[in-house]
Amino acid sequence: MNTSLDEIASRIYRVSVYIPEADFMFNQFLVDGDEPLLFHTGPRRLFPIVSQAINQIRPVEELRWITFGHLEADECGAMNLFLAAAPHAQIAHGRLGCEVNIDDLADRPPRPLDEGEVIDIGAHRLRYLATPHVPHAWDAGVYFDETTGTLLCGDLFTAVGKSKALVNSELVGPALLAEDMFAATCLTPQTGATMRRLAELAPTTLALMHGPSYAGDGAIQLRGLADAYDDRLHIEGEQLRPPVQRPGADKII
Repeated sequence: MNTSLDEIASRIYRVSVYIPEADFMFNQFLVDGDEPLLFHTGPRRLFPIVSQAINQIRPVEELRWITFGHLEADECGAMNLFLAAAPHAQIAHGRLGCEVNIDDLADRPPRPLDEGEVIDIGAHRLRYLATPHVPHAWDAGVYFDETTGTLLCGDLFTAVGKSKALVNSELVGPALLAEDMFAATCLTPQTGATMRRLAELAPTTLALMHGPSYAGDGAIQLRGLADAYDDRLHIEGEQLRPPVQRPGADKII
């Protein structure tokens, strides 16, 4: 496994672990401030190398907030290990996710977040935005750092392969190639609409969990992905639609 540590926006650090046999990257983000916040923990087996990388910026025991996009091993598998290592840390997650999952799974009570609620960590203001089933999972959500214009977007724009820490090339094509491989995105009438709602934030940095972070016009990337998924929803809906029966063909109308 190859690990790298890069600052992708002011005091936002990307801890990236590339696993060659999977040709896949797992990215965690340390948002540094008076109350440091970790977005994504990585799975349990990556805890030693992820925590070691975090220690290069801040001692792990100083973490105050631990959060993630939704319940999934690569998003939060190591959350209790981080809670044990950081005695003052607390899990923060959307209220729905806390009620259905985190209240039971976390070793300490989490802080449930309402739509639009802000965590002010001193150098950053992180606004929680619920995105149910976008890209997947009922409890899905993202964070927008109002201070730097960074969208911590979890599994949105997932791409395969190893990449640079920060790019300004388009993200939609690689994301669709990965979607062809994994079919991980929930295609619903709200999928595109949710992405366009995020585009209205006009993010200037997109922090991807699987793939490079992006610096540039994030709204264009989000709208492009929304359009692509709307097209796929329409096509798949047509393919799944039952054939029309001719009246009298076999007595079924």
